[in-house]
Amino acid sequence: MPAPGYRELVLLAWPIVLARSAQSVIGFCDAAMVAPLGDDAFAAATTGSLNTFGMLSLATGTVYIVQSYAAQLAGAGDLAGARRYAWYGLLLSALAFALAVLAIPALGAILALTNHSEPVREAMGSYMAIRLLSAGVVVGTEALGNWFAGLGDTRVAMRASLTAMVVNVALNWVLIYGHLGAPALGVDGAAWASALASAAGFAVALLAFRRARDPAAVVLAPGPAEHPVPVLPDSPEGRTHLRELTRMLRFGLPNGLNWFLEFSAFLLFLNFVVAELGTVATAAMMAVFAVNSVSFMPAFGLANAGAVLVGQAIGAGRPNDVPGVVWRTWTATAAWQGLVGVAYFAIPVPLMLIFSRDEVQTAEGVTAVGATLLAISAAWQLLDATVMTISEALRAAGDTAWTLWARVVLAWAVWLPAAYAAVFVLEGGAPAATWSMVAYFATLSLAFVLRFRAGAWRRIDLTGRSSGT
Repeated sequence: MPAPGYRELVLLAWPIVLARSAQSVIGFCDAAMVAPLGDDAFAAATTGSLNTFGMLSLATGTVYIVQSYAAQLAGAGDLAGARRYAWYGLLLSALAFALAVLAIPALGAILALTNHSEPVREAMGSYMAIRLLSAGVVVGTEALGNWFAGLGDTRVAMRASLTAMVVNVALNWVLIYGHLGAPALGVDGAAWASALASAAGFAVALLAFRRARDPAAVVLAPGPAEHPVPVLPDSPEGRTHLRELTRMLRFGLPNGLNWFLEFSAFLLFLNFVVAELGTVATAAMMAVFAVNSVSFMPAFGLANAGAVLVGQAIGAGRPNDVPGVVWRTWTATAAWQGLVGVAYFAIPVPLMLIFSRDEVQTAEGVTAVGATLLAISAAWQLLDATVMTISEALRAAGDTAWTLWARVVLAWAVWLPAAYAAVFVLEGGAPAATWSMVAYFATLSLAFVLRFRAGAWRRIDLTGRSSGT
């Protein structure tokens, strides 16, 4: 049968685009709705949200591999075997919740090591403690959403994310400002709104997973599999197998460490390099990231859909279809990110006005600094499209160990030292910090292109079928 084209990519991508966009809107709304409380509150909520994501990134990155297994097994026609990997993901989400709760008492000591002001650290610690209570449902939603996506049904994650978005925005209005008789909790209100919204999204995904035991309840989106069939009910053959779980961790942990260590480098950059420049610079940088988090999600959705098609093609024994899938995915993501870059360069000030509270701040504070940084960030948009497309394709093939080392080396040995030198040795300030990120994306995209062209991903046996395990 012909290789999947743009039609299959778009059919898979649009629910992912809505799902990821809804997730980013949650963080964006938190930032915009907390901004009127002041720079300290804004920096605490936005940086606290990123710090929480960083702490959970090891678990979320690990369960992300569920999609790779589901896609390859679906391509091979083994949907009963694929279902087991959803249970493995839920098992890991329970472990993530336990570890997150144990980490809460240490937050104060950890944040005391940062360069944030005392008011920012106090508000951030409280915010993060509340958000960590939702660790289990955040990781569980990621596991189930990726399992459905691997099978070709990307709408479950979309429904879960849209539910979480609506609940978050509504509860932000109630809990941050104290409407409808609720206490005005400020930054803590944003944290509770996000935690409860995550629980609502997980409930949607869990209900869909329960219903998926009934073959009539599952309708998969078109994909490259020749004979898509519905998910089979749980059976004795579908029980947990330690060998499969161990193999999943072998490929999933590098992906989780990939996310965690790269994001840890970013958090060091933010909490020690950018924070040393002051609250205004930190808030401006966070405003730039808030805008980027919304705008890049459609491209990430396209890259994620491309990864599903890559996994299904490999599982179906058609690896020669993969380069074409990757090329079509890149052209779509690059087209979107190119438009984003043009907007950042052409109208940075109007985009930053969302975070402005008064005319003084517009002229001298977060808006003015943020507009400069946003215009610079236009330079990394096409590079980011390349990184997303190829890294997702390599992950779908199981090439997670190499991508881990590439990101770690480039982030920790190249980017962080370069950012520190640009900001403090050359005294380039926040603009130099932003240019260092452009350089990081350039080196990372080059490394990923060379790795994919080398073809090592063709020799990886993710599911163990080739070796008989």
